[in-house]
Amino acid sequence: MGGVNRTNGAANLLAPRNHNAALVLDLLRRSGTEGISRLELAERTGLTPQAVSKITARLREDGLVTEAGRRASTGGKPRTVLRLVRDAGHAVGLHLERDESTVVLCDLTGAVVAERRAPLDFGAGADVVIEAAAREVEALPGGRGGSVLGVGAALPGPLDHRRGVLQRVTGFPQWEGFPLRDVLARRLGVPVVVDKDTNAAALGLAVGGEAGGGSGFGFGAGGGSFAYLHLGTGLGAGLVIDGSVHRGARTGAGEFGHQVIQLGGALCGCGDRGCIEALCLGAVARGEVDEAARVLGVGAANLVGLLDIDLVLLGGRTVAAEPEVFVRGVGGVLGARARREGVRRGAVPVRVAPGGARGVAEGAAQLLLAPLFGRGEG
Repeated sequence: MGGVNRTNGAANLLAPRNHNAALVLDLLRRSGTEGISRLELAERTGLTPQAVSKITARLREDGLVTEAGRRASTGGKPRTVLRLVRDAGHAVGLHLERDESTVVLCDLTGAVVAERRAPLDFGAGADVVIEAAAREVEALPGGRGGSVLGVGAALPGPLDHRRGVLQRVTGFPQWEGFPLRDVLARRLGVPVVVDKDTNAAALGLAVGGEAGGGSGFGFGAGGGSFAYLHLGTGLGAGLVIDGSVHRGARTGAGEFGHQVIQLGGALCGCGDRGCIEALCLGAVARGEVDEAARVLGVGAANLVGLLDIDLVLLGGRTVAAEPEVFVRGVGGVLGARARREGVRRGAVPVRVAPGGARGVAEGAAQLLLAPLFGRGEG
């Protein structure tokens, strides 16, 4: 891979780890540059000091953990502090939109260390798109300080996440049945994980704890349900239920944009009429952004009523162009619903998702990183 370096160490990083090792690794990741002692790891995991010592010794052998100095103890000798070697490995996050690609290189903490963006024609055919995406990945600067674990690729659905095979992507039926994961992996020579753009973004938000704004919505924390609504060139949803990304029995959950809310309405790219996506994008095209926000709010209210989620996050380039309008419009519909129902706790809050234009790409990198820390299936 041109600008990024795939080394033998990557195989060790991707090797399956037991639950306890992943738990320790995640605590080391979250402790940041200050690090954490073995005793603290034992206290916070419930593992014995002996078990923690064995696990951390193995992680040090793999180059994932190093000593970060000593910390004064309340009794006895000072404690050795350990920290994660954040550049011991990197993951590439690739976001393929209908007209643009974004690619990021992230260290083990998920921090972006390099980024590229380029025009893309998703309708140009598989060979053209794969080659264009591969060139962007290979052109990433940096990454030579650690091995590249692989590529997480996020793009419009529907698709089969487990097999990495595209289904009838809205507006691009020619992609149906294309084995994107395997073809891209052969081209780049590294492991590839594929998921919908909305699922990838939701995973990134959940893993980073951003969805809760510091109120405990971290992925794997055993709680917290939110919807990430992505309005760009299309409309979809990423759902996190009780701390986990909900993909559905056939990995098809989140086709939010194609719920019909107006019988006989405008024709949608999916072939149906009156879909939220068609109504939202149509209003935007007419310059009626307030109307688009209201329509999006109706769909969000349906989700809140169906799933009883705690939070709605908005993202995508169309939202980014008028964030206040969309937050106000969606929030207004949810507020009116709460008042009608007499919900004591008030309306479900609505916020713009952090991450901006590269939020999906960062989430795509987490398709590889999150499983290393026991924080969800990649």
